[in-house]
Amino acid sequence: MKPQVMAGDGDPAPGLRAGRVGRAHGLDGSFYVTSPRPRLLLLGTSVIVAGRSVQIVRRAGTEQRPIVRLDGVDDREGADALRGMALTVAALEAPALKQGEWWAHELEGCKVMDGEHLIGTVGRMIELPSCEALEVAREQGGVLLVPMVKGAIRQVAVDEGRIEVDMGFLGEGWER
Repeated sequence: MKPQVMAGDGDPAPGLRAGRVGRAHGLDGSFYVTSPRPRLLLLGTSVIVAGRSVQIVRRAGTEQRPIVRLDGVDDREGADALRGMALTVAALEAPALKQGEWWAHELEGCKVMDGEHLIGTVGRMIELPSCEALEVAREQGGVLLVPMVKGAIRQVAVDEGRIEVDMGFLGEGWER
């Protein structure tokens, strides 16, 4: 089983990023969600947009191109007024994750280690075409991308602020 990361906030608003309001769909206030996180866009979920919490009252479309309507947004003009704004879900209201899954914001700031050797610190999680990867600011300068795959990640201990990686798997050895 590969470690899985669910993209997190990255926006100034508190909570987990669920996507952004895209173009309007129809006349009833529905809109497409861009950069969606489908697990956070369920019917009945409360999302924060434009500084207020509102409930999703319609969910249609596909996982890749969801269409939602928010309570109180009843026409195309209302949806257009929100276009481009972040949709977030309060972390406490987010669905529970399975073992071996983490929200991206939980990994940011973790020290990345190979045994006793400090590699660097996680700056952010990025999405690559094949998997998610941790962008690690290296101690000696530069950036290392660590794919979130079982061969590269030995252990994630969020409560300790530590991620154990296998630099041999990543193609880098240590000069001792």
